[in-house]
Amino acid sequence: MVDRTMAGQVLLFIWFLSLSSALGQVSYSIPEEMAKGSLVGNIAQDLGLDLKRLQSGKARIYTGDSAEYIELNKERGVLLIKERIDREALCGQTTPCALHLQIILENPIEFYSVTIEVIDINDHTPSFKRDEMRFRISESAVTGAVFVLERAMDLDVGINGLQTYVLKPTDNFSLKLQNQADGSKLIELVLQKPLDREKQEHLSLVLTAIDGGDPQLSGTAQIHITVLDANDNAPVFTHKIYKGSIIENALKDTVVTTVSASDLDEGSNGKVKYAMTNTLDNVPELFEINETNGEVRVTGNIDYEKARHYQIHVQASDDGGLTDSCKIDVDVIDINDNKPLLKIMSKLTTISENSKPGTVVTVINAQDPDAGENGQIDCSINVNIPFTLKSTNNNFFSLVTDSDLDRERESEYNISVTCADEGVPSLSSSVTLSLQISDVNDNAPVFEKSSYEASVQENNTPGLSIFTVRARDADYNQNARVSYILEDSSVNGVPVSSLVSVSADSGVIHAVRSFDYEQIKDFQFRVKAQDGGSPPLSSNASVKIIIQDQNDNAPQVLYPVQSGVSVVAEIVPRSADVGYLVTKVVAVDVDSGQNAWLSYKLQKATDRALFEVGLQNGEIRTVRQVTDKDAVKQRLTVVVEDNGQPSRSATVNVNVAVADSFPEVLSEFTDFTHDKEYNDNLTFYLVLALAVVSFLFIVSIIAILSVRCYRWRRERMFYKSGANLPVIPYYPPLYADVGGTGTLQHVYNYEVCRTTDSRKSDLKYVRPCSESIISLDTSGTQTLTHAQRERLTFDDCDDQQKPPTADWRFTQNQRPGPSGAAATPEVAMGTGPWPNPPTEAEQLQALMAAANEVSEATNTLAPGSMGLTTRYSPQFTLQHVPDYRQNVYIPGSTATLTSNQQQVQQQALPPAQAPVPQPEPPKAAQTPASKKKSTKKEKK
Repeated sequence: MVDRTMAGQVLLFIWFLSLSSALGQVSYSIPEEMAKGSLVGNIAQDLGLDLKRLQSGKARIYTGDSAEYIELNKERGVLLIKERIDREALCGQTTPCALHLQIILENPIEFYSVTIEVIDINDHTPSFKRDEMRFRISESAVTGAVFVLERAMDLDVGINGLQTYVLKPTDNFSLKLQNQADGSKLIELVLQKPLDREKQEHLSLVLTAIDGGDPQLSGTAQIHITVLDANDNAPVFTHKIYKGSIIENALKDTVVTTVSASDLDEGSNGKVKYAMTNTLDNVPELFEINETNGEVRVTGNIDYEKARHYQIHVQASDDGGLTDSCKIDVDVIDINDNKPLLKIMSKLTTISENSKPGTVVTVINAQDPDAGENGQIDCSINVNIPFTLKSTNNNFFSLVTDSDLDRERESEYNISVTCADEGVPSLSSSVTLSLQISDVNDNAPVFEKSSYEASVQENNTPGLSIFTVRARDADYNQNARVSYILEDSSVNGVPVSSLVSVSADSGVIHAVRSFDYEQIKDFQFRVKAQDGGSPPLSSNASVKIIIQDQNDNAPQVLYPVQSGVSVVAEIVPRSADVGYLVTKVVAVDVDSGQNAWLSYKLQKATDRALFEVGLQNGEIRTVRQVTDKDAVKQRLTVVVEDNGQPSRSATVNVNVAVADSFPEVLSEFTDFTHDKEYNDNLTFYLVLALAVVSFLFIVSIIAILSVRCYRWRRERMFYKSGANLPVIPYYPPLYADVGGTGTLQHVYNYEVCRTTDSRKSDLKYVRPCSESIISLDTSGTQTLTHAQRERLTFDDCDDQQKPPTADWRFTQNQRPGPSGAAATPEVAMGTGPWPNPPTEAEQLQALMAAANEVSEATNTLAPGSMGLTTRYSPQFTLQHVPDYRQNVYIPGSTATLTSNQQQVQQQALPPAQAPVPQPEPPKAAQTPASKKKSTKKEKK
């Protein structure tokens, strides 16, 4: 019996499918969540179509505005899953859930409808939006009191949807389920046993929601009950279902509807409060209810595209915890409030300039979530660009090239795509596409000129920058990078690369070597400009370099030929008339232009009045008639000068003999060479003498400045010193001329420095005293203490000089001087000058003898006399001077050597006696003055 029933159902299904096919409509049923590429059905077989018909008719599926979940395989004639189908996202709670497709064929046009029902599977668990529910129930609540519970939500439908609830424990309450007209179930908590607050104030229950899938899925929620005191009447709504509508984007606080409930109790037990119980959706975010008057107002943004219908669950409760509930159905009215949404599916940011017309650049999808005409879209682009916009299907638009592209003309395009809907007022959106045109090496470098010409001075330095060539390439980046190459060629058999070089990057032409105008006047070569493309493109230009002449060559005299071996002379007869051509100076200059224009001038001549030189031709002619008085030997110096800046010149000596016979000429010109050598040697010695004199003058100046600086520093040191100052005499020749009446050229005094008080640092300079008392310290370092200086200053010295003694008086015969000089009374008294002016040699002899005598007298002086520090140490005694002490004369007749009385007596001189002949002293070197004197004496 069961088999027959099953067979009958199969036959009935086949008959129904055949009937549907005959009417051009096919239906399929598939479960949700099928994998991509899963088979839906063989549409070609079910519609009775041939596979060739599907291919030739360009069969395609049209789904309208819905997403494409199904695709057609024309080769196999089957329908396949294109995208995973979620029934809950597609249809929500609507049953049955179906996809409606249309299959369209062309040539001829045929239309078939396909309905695919999506069957729900148990892929969602029942859940409560709130994990806890709280109730306040009066203990006076009668048995059977009903409390509405929050319902669980299960997105599945049918048997997989929510089926039942289970409550644990069930000591005081039980569950009551009521089916609603929309298929949902109202769950109520029913009091089965009266509550006693004194026994149990709080109750905790567990509510479990179970669906009918296999396996079953469930969700739980906690119910917390607080037992209150007496309230035996619950609020009651006037309607169980309320209706309302609202336009999208309605302003906040817009009233949707008003609900009302009444409670027969009085006082606080009869005061009703309203609250929304929606917990699983976003209704509390969009609406609110006034808990006092039941007004429902808008609080959020109402969007038709998000939800077209809302259900608001409202609960009324009194202070006793009794409640009642109702439902508000709100419909949303659409307005044109959405701009088209533009989405770039794929795009190119760069396109080659050699792309063919029709190349797809960008694919754009435009969607408008509004309904009806508000969702119809039309797109366009800006004009005057080589692009166009083509519409495909399902609001897809392709941006393609419309003509050839040229990067050099336009390297970048900013394409604005604008899409507008058909609503009133129309809304639009736009997107700007930035498209770069990539370069193709289609342009060769171009020189600014096809030929260049530059000039450079000769004798340039190697590496000099001569000229710069430039080429431009309209391409971009590497394709526009120009490199300059010197093409191989030769100039007069020499490679051009040995003359110039070209900088590969800048195009600067450098000279490789120094040019010589006399060797090469100009030369040409070619420079190639090559870009960096692949393959590279190039062009070339011609460059001509002109060498400019400089005046770097002096004139060269060709005639007369200058030779140091022999003397060549031109003979002029004494009978020559005015204008007689003596000779012609021939010179050349290898420079060119003005630098080679030569002029001739007569620089020196033995007789300038006799000869002249032609300024332009260099001809030497006589100016006057030659006479017998004119010298036979004539020497002319001719200067040949060019016209350069600065000019260069050459000189030539022309020897002219004014004679009528050759022997006369030969005798006069034999000493030319000797005279020349004499003049050259004389010039050399003059220059050498000038250099030596200059050097000696500079050395003398430096020595004088050094001595003066040294004296100044010594004086400053003595001035700043303390109490015990050394007495530093100043006597260069170790003796003193105290009277100033001697024969020396200078008067020498001893300077004594002392302080007026040892506690003070300032010094007092006084007149020299005791100048006749000399004490020599052989070591040269003896100083006097302060007490000794005081004693010598105040006890042994007076402000007046002591009278001289006759101890060291000498007669005229004892004094050095010229032999045969007679003594006069003035000389005997020591107050007169020398009888005859002494020569410099005699003065020098007297000075050296006196110095040596004073040195030997040092040992006879008693200690304690005024300390005197010698300026020279003992090793500087004149040991190599012959002994002339018997003829010593101390210049200054008032000089007195003083010691103790015994030494004075011992040092007394014997009476005057005849002079003892002495060996002749060596003569000093004769000065120019003494030489002249001796010459005069010899003449006399």
